[in-house]
Amino acid sequence: TSSAAPQPFQMSPPTPMGHAPLSPQGPQLPPLSACPPMAASPPVGVPPMVMPNCQPGSPLMGGGGFQPQAGPQGFPQQPGNRGLIVLQNFKCHCKCSILYWDHVFQYLQWPFKMMLLSAKQTQVIEDDQVKRGGQLYTTNLRGQVPPFVTTSFSVQDQGNASPRFMRCTTYSFPCTSDLAKQCQVPLATIIKPLASVPKNETPLYIVNHGEAGPIRCNRCKAYMCPFMLFIDGGRRYQCGFCNCVNEVPVQYFQHLDHMGRRLDMYERPELSLGSYEFTATLDYCKNNKPPNPPAYIFVIDVSYNNIKSGLVKLICDELKTLLDQLPKEEGAEGSAIKVGFVTYNKILHFYNVKSALAQPQMMVVSDVAEMFVPLLDGFLVNFQESRAVINNLLEQIPDMFSDTNESETVFAPVIQAGVEALKAAECSGKLFIFHSSLPMAEAPGKLKNRDDRKLVNTEKEKTLFQAQRGIYEQLTKECVNQGCCVDLFLFPNQYVDLATMADVPAHTGGSVYKYSNFQVQVDGQHFLSDLRQDVKKSIGFDAMMRVRTSTGFRATDFYGAIYMNNTTDVEMAAVDCEKAVTVEFKHDDTLSEDVGALIQCALLYTSISGQRRLRVHNLSLACSSQLSDLYKSCETDALINFFAKSAYHAMLAQPVKVVREILVKQTAHMLACYRKNCASPSAASQLILPDAMKVFPVYMNSLLKTPALVGSAELSTDDRAFHRLSVMAMGVEESQVLFYPRLIPVVRAPSEAVPSAVRCSEERLSDTGAFLLENGQCIFLWLGQACPPDIIQNFFNVPSLAHLGTDMVSDGTSSLPELDNGHSKKLHSIICAISQQRSSSTKMVIVKQKDRSEMLFRQHLVEDKGLYGGASYMDFLCYVHREIRQLLT
Repeated sequence: TSSAAPQPFQMSPPTPMGHAPLSPQGPQLPPLSACPPMAASPPVGVPPMVMPNCQPGSPLMGGGGFQPQAGPQGFPQQPGNRGLIVLQNFKCHCKCSILYWDHVFQYLQWPFKMMLLSAKQTQVIEDDQVKRGGQLYTTNLRGQVPPFVTTSFSVQDQGNASPRFMRCTTYSFPCTSDLAKQCQVPLATIIKPLASVPKNETPLYIVNHGEAGPIRCNRCKAYMCPFMLFIDGGRRYQCGFCNCVNEVPVQYFQHLDHMGRRLDMYERPELSLGSYEFTATLDYCKNNKPPNPPAYIFVIDVSYNNIKSGLVKLICDELKTLLDQLPKEEGAEGSAIKVGFVTYNKILHFYNVKSALAQPQMMVVSDVAEMFVPLLDGFLVNFQESRAVINNLLEQIPDMFSDTNESETVFAPVIQAGVEALKAAECSGKLFIFHSSLPMAEAPGKLKNRDDRKLVNTEKEKTLFQAQRGIYEQLTKECVNQGCCVDLFLFPNQYVDLATMADVPAHTGGSVYKYSNFQVQVDGQHFLSDLRQDVKKSIGFDAMMRVRTSTGFRATDFYGAIYMNNTTDVEMAAVDCEKAVTVEFKHDDTLSEDVGALIQCALLYTSISGQRRLRVHNLSLACSSQLSDLYKSCETDALINFFAKSAYHAMLAQPVKVVREILVKQTAHMLACYRKNCASPSAASQLILPDAMKVFPVYMNSLLKTPALVGSAELSTDDRAFHRLSVMAMGVEESQVLFYPRLIPVVRAPSEAVPSAVRCSEERLSDTGAFLLENGQCIFLWLGQACPPDIIQNFFNVPSLAHLGTDMVSDGTSSLPELDNGHSKKLHSIICAISQQRSSSTKMVIVKQKDRSEMLFRQHLVEDKGLYGGASYMDFLCYVHREIRQLLT
């Protein structure tokens, strides 16, 4: 989250239209039965219309007097057309202008079109895969729209950053602020500065200019890049960002060819590529000293619950092998990262694991009000050198505390201890904290239970998501200054005030993992998968990011797991390959269509080997005075990432209900502007969507039904806060699949690795089928109650569905035996392919139709009405269309 004090929502809502506000559950549309139809002659020339896939009494149809009839010519009533309903010969008794009738049923043209639209959600994704999948995407064109994040493609850097590093909400910026205000399409980029590069693509080059350091513009400090124009025979260059003319340093001089390009252009990454790294000089280091390699400190809660559940033993056993896989530089023999260990309950225990010792030594700090580290030498060590002592310690920890009755814990002193240890060692690093309860022991940072669900849908609901200030705010500053990232693994059995406990991780580039009601047998493997990926992933420490732009616009707002002490510098104690920062831009002058809009992201960080580096990403966008160009260049996946983060940030300052209303109004305003200025003339009753935004309404409706925004007292406050904080650090790939999960049929799956997804709706499920649903965090295997026994036998080696346990929950494929038959092999190959596409581990949940566990599965069917409130996709389209028509009239 942006560390500045929460500001009012930045999205400018359109002029109020005088209609009733949205209810807490989202747009609520009246049932059609409120207006019973009566016989009437249809308008001349208007044939009866057919609504595919609608059942009497469905949320859209309402069941108000409509009866199934034989299909008209061209729509025969066949098994494939089951459930067709002919609507004809009706009119409304009343003048209910706010109901469906005046706009939904005007000649019944647009509902039919809407149904066709609805059928295209997964088709749009599939079409892009067919059109651009498997191809080489070259980045040589300004304002080029990349393939979808769901499409498999390779990137060749030819002067603009790969979309793996930077994705924009639109690739054609409006030339003026007036145009931007008119369309209300947010201008933003989602930057994942350390994104992983596939093995079939070239890794980033590292440029070393020696003691002179990187070449920079004297005025705006932009780094040398392909956007610089060399003049005067190569002796000077004009900055592409601020137009300042700079002298070329003597050692960097090179002659120009007949096109005005340097002769060494293709020999220097910074002159020909969109992304590259510089080796930083001492000027970029703290106190002008080269940094030390970072350290990982493992901090384990050894209170009663964690010992009795077996969690402490599970962690210790895993660390014995996991520490062999600490991240290291390409080509390095071993990792340079040092490790240390702390255990705690009401007091803290530090361990000396120096390699010369025969046994580890424990040192206790009981005065948690004045936290200090009781030893320096022997606390942070090289794992390879101290392997025997560390393994000895990890064997002893579960036994040392096996008889404990201590259930109270501290939390803030634990973070303070980690920061002090890194300060003493003069290095940056990461704390891995394994914690299970609300910290109620008498100590700094003691928390009280403030879970009051009566506040839901009131003005004070925002307080549920605000962290308790004081020491945690101070700890965040200290962590960022020291380059101390905090990763928190939570194992709660009840409320733990996650909004406060996760505040330090959320501002230090850290991650939060949550395992409610943890059981080793059920959740152990999922937790270990998360821990392994967290320890092994590539990461940079003590990072600072600056986003520079060409004249005419500037970066104004930043969202992510970041800290900001001023309006321009994005500070992160650490940034890993999964963390993304969303940056919004605003005009401060007119942009030129000829020059375009240039963006440069520069990240200064310490590598895992202790080397200070600068990573630079450059992107050039088109500019246009035509709104149609902007809408053609929109990227829906990036748009929904921006809207989610800006809304989740606004929740800290405004009532959730107001945030929901603004999202709906801005959606309508964007689409109304397109209809008015870009679309071909058509009947007002038709809903017109830009080609590039066909799936935007379904994503927006899904966002409105997320735990953070839905506004239901049935959802736990911690779960809502956890969802909110998770999304704030997400890249476009992760948010896309979270807001529109993939629903994949697996019973009659074709031969390809992952079958085509179907619309994420209950109507696509079949009693006789089996489906996988994945959203990047969970994989559900849903089994229909009439699923053939041979399928169940082939999947689970049991004779029927009744022989499966009611709550089979596991990680990966451990609950699915790998059997020697086609169905089993196919299912495992699909799950494996899905897991390889995701950067984090996914928990697997097996669900039987009509079981209690199915509730969790159904809340991810985002096209249907939400279980905790929120409209179905079709209802939402109706509502948005009404808003659009009011704006246009």
